[in-house]
Amino acid sequence: MAARGWNRSIAGLAVPLRVWAQRFAFLALVALAFALMLLSKAESVAVERARLAIVDAFVPILDVMSRPVQSAGEAVDAVDGLFLTYADNTRLRHENAELAKWVDLARQLELENATLRAQLSHVPDNPPKLVSARVVADTGGAFFQSVLVNAGGRDFVRRGQAVVAQGGLVGRVAAVGERSARVLLLTDINSRIPVIVLSTGDRAVLAGDNTRQPKLLYLPSTAPVSPGDRIVTSGDGGLFPRGLVVGSVVEATDGRVSVEPLVDFARLDQALVLDYGLDGVLPPPERMPARETLAPAPAK
Repeated sequence: MAARGWNRSIAGLAVPLRVWAQRFAFLALVALAFALMLLSKAESVAVERARLAIVDAFVPILDVMSRPVQSAGEAVDAVDGLFLTYADNTRLRHENAELAKWVDLARQLELENATLRAQLSHVPDNPPKLVSARVVADTGGAFFQSVLVNAGGRDFVRRGQAVVAQGGLVGRVAAVGERSARVLLLTDINSRIPVIVLSTGDRAVLAGDNTRQPKLLYLPSTAPVSPGDRIVTSGDGGLFPRGLVVGSVVEATDGRVSVEPLVDFARLDQALVLDYGLDGVLPPPERMPARETLAPAPAK
């Protein structure tokens, strides 16, 4: 009976203490926060060191605790990757099926074109002569953009020949040595290339301006050109053959139509010099015919 009474007295004392602790806990926390704020203002260096020490002490614990979360995240990413791979495979199967249909259609059209050309006695274009060259130096700058290739006169490289790489036009051969040649890039300010917009059929001149994106000149104001339109050489003037891919339109405003070249000149290391047998470029000065001198008029 005495022990039971003692337990009741202890429980009776604990209840008021718990009530007082709940009442003053918030005030104690506010006072502690205020004291820490004053301490940080008075001894900022000491508080910063203490904070760094606490963080350093808890970093290993946080590292261990984050390992399972990181592993779970990696597992989720792996599962998502599997679902994405499955979706990509399904999409690729559909695309392959569609492409197979287009291949069959292209073969039928090729056979039809061959038949029509045979009926019209079509004379096919002569395939160009190819000279493979490696870009050995970039002589570009703020006012002049060209590259040097390790193919020259001994490799039958001539002035005016077209140079292509990565499926697109690079420029034309501007100067030829015995073992090297200088290629004027289509972005150079001296470059002028007759082109045509495939989607509209409008003709223009691609003019370099020493920027990454040359512009189109002499384009009709009513031409419905929009970004994404493919630009190819038109063959006008006998400088380049028709159909060489130049690039795509990236900006089409009232004052400017800019073209993004297909070739990435920053990664240009190999090129092909094409000889179509065109003579649209004037021969070198030393091969120009001498002008006839006019005899003085006889005195009257």
